[in-house]
Amino acid sequence: MGKIICLMGKSSTGKDTIYKRLLEDQELHLKKLIPYTTRPIREGEQEGIEYHFVDEKHLQKLEEEGRIVELRAYNTVYGVWKYFTVNDGQIQLGGKNRYIVIGTLEAYDGFCKYYGKEHLLPIYIEVEDKIRLLRAIHREEEQEKPKYAELCRRFLADEQDFSEENLKKSGITKHFSNNDGLEDSVAAIKQEILRNIGEQKSRD
Repeated sequence: MGKIICLMGKSSTGKDTIYKRLLEDQELHLKKLIPYTTRPIREGEQEGIEYHFVDEKHLQKLEEEGRIVELRAYNTVYGVWKYFTVNDGQIQLGGKNRYIVIGTLEAYDGFCKYYGKEHLLPIYIEVEDKIRLLRAIHREEEQEKPKYAELCRRFLADEQDFSEENLKKSGITKHFSNNDGLEDSVAAIKQEILRNIGEQKSRD
């Protein structure tokens, strides 16, 4: 049975770095999923790598075709930005394929509803707020046009979106810390994935 590994966490918890490390691990045999967004492309990003960058007209067409797996809309200081997953042939759960994607709780719940919870493995990454904020500021400083107002909005929104109440509501109780030990964090998450795969094989 196929599996979708969903990495989640507040902003600046190191999700992107951990995602890349896991994707490169040959022992895990993970395939990447490319999500979609209507937000502007950021400096250093590439179409089809981090996201498929589309406009509202393209999104509307996909919705009319019934191909949206999950969709989230954020009212940012620069307008409404939408992030979503499309049933575009990337995901094939009939065999033993294993996919990895970065998402939110809302996205995770959408995946569970669309594909079935048995196909999902949630990985929630956490970092102390002070460390997260410093990381976020440093990252924004590297942008040609830093968006500090949006940084603050997102930081505060994460507190509500990833509250303990919401985590429990989605059935997520296990947390993986990434405060200052990336290697340890990656190793712990890898072992969780291998353990889950091992349990799945024994059930199959």
